Amino acid sequence: MTAKKPLPGELEPIETASQDELRGLQLERLKWSVRHAYDNVPHYRQAFDAKGVHPDDLKSLEDLAKFPFTSKHDLRDNYPFGLFAVPREKVARIHASSGTTGKPTVVGYTLKDIDTWATVVARSIRASGGRAGDMVHVAYGYGLFTGGLGAHYGAEKLGCTVVPMSGGQTEKQIQIIQDFRPDIIMVTPSYMLTILDEMERMGIDPRQTSLKIGIFGAEPWTPAMRDAMEARSGMDAVDIYGLSEVMGPGVANECIESKDGPTIWEDHFYPEIIDPNTGEVLPDGSEGELVFTSLTKEAMPVIRYRTRDLTRLLPPTARSMRRMAKITGRSDDMLIIRGVNVFPTQIEELICKMPKLAPQYLLEVDKQGHMDTLTVKVEINPEANVGRHPEHKEALAKELTHHIKSLIGVSAKVVVGEPFSIERVTIGKAKRVVDRRPRG
Repeated sequence: MTAKKPLPGELEPIETASQDELRGLQLERLKWSVRHAYDNVPHYRQAFDAKGVHPDDLKSLEDLAKFPFTSKHDLRDNYPFGLFAVPREKVARIHASSGTTGKPTVVGYTLKDIDTWATVVARSIRASGGRAGDMVHVAYGYGLFTGGLGAHYGAEKLGCTVVPMSGGQTEKQIQIIQDFRPDIIMVTPSYMLTILDEMERMGIDPRQTSLKIGIFGAEPWTPAMRDAMEARSGMDAVDIYGLSEVMGPGVANECIESKDGPTIWEDHFYPEIIDPNTGEVLPDGSEGELVFTSLTKEAMPVIRYRTRDLTRLLPPTARSMRRMAKITGRSDDMLIIRGVNVFPTQIEELICKMPKLAPQYLLEVDKQGHMDTLTVKVEINPEANVGRHPEHKEALAKELTHHIKSLIGVSAKVVVGEPFSIERVTIGKAKRVVDRRPRG
């Protein structure tokens, strides 16, 4: 892919600041954020007091490790507005995550927060190669989900033309792309695969569309998935990272000139990596759970929020701020199959290495007697020259079964289906795992 290089003067000064300048700004903002949370959110005052720490104890960035974590349970326990640090009437907008269990997690933004959010998303689009005047097709869902409006405000802030398509209506998505000729699409990677499948089904070559850049986020995706999407679409595929509890999309973003992991916008979000079992802070380069503390949020500061995403902090390259490695999984969606830790992204990577298989899959976990079983459903790549005879499918299933056993260490039953036999996502994130094992 041909990457756009940033022009001199396009970057914000903080993106090229020295480490001393960056760390000084972080400490100043961290002291404000911890004090703001303690003074205005009863939950934080109680949590700090229970651990015997006070905002005055924060004298260095390393002192943050003394403070308690915030979890998704804390957000749900304070539903809906208990973690707001400003009066509700000062909150300009409310978003909420889709709660898979129990109540959704609610987040709020002041007008200044919305401007900060737009600023980091604009920075993210620029880092992806976007420029003022580009047309951005937003296929993230709008509404309570932060993806659509987060991308929308950021693209407008950068000076782009926004097409607020939202998710779903795949044929209409393609018609709009054909007719409006956008330069950039912002969408979940799983739905981008659905769009590519539908284009090819309609006889449209995705490489001949106007799209030059895909900014993909809201779910983990692998380097192999990037290679497959770039080959099929002719776009630069760039990773954007965010989560509603911390801000929304735009917490971190890859730089198109390096594509070596999302750069964390550390002037607004301070990252740590911890051991997910002990909570101990790990040195940069170690794999563990990603934790974020907001540095500038007014309506709802978050102190040491446990994202459950497993990754590593990497040194700066294209910008002055640290990067995060590709997310390898989540500490709360790791599957334990007969004592073996299995992450869906591990299996996705193996599937993507087999060009005769499409990058769509579903993992089904069951229990037969006292034994866990794993079934991996995949499908034939419609562009591959694979016969429909059962023996061809059996050969592919045998090959993938071997890779899963030898590289991940778990036995699985692989079922190879016809093209498009796995249900496609049209809005939001793909469902990759069905775990039917009894709870409790």
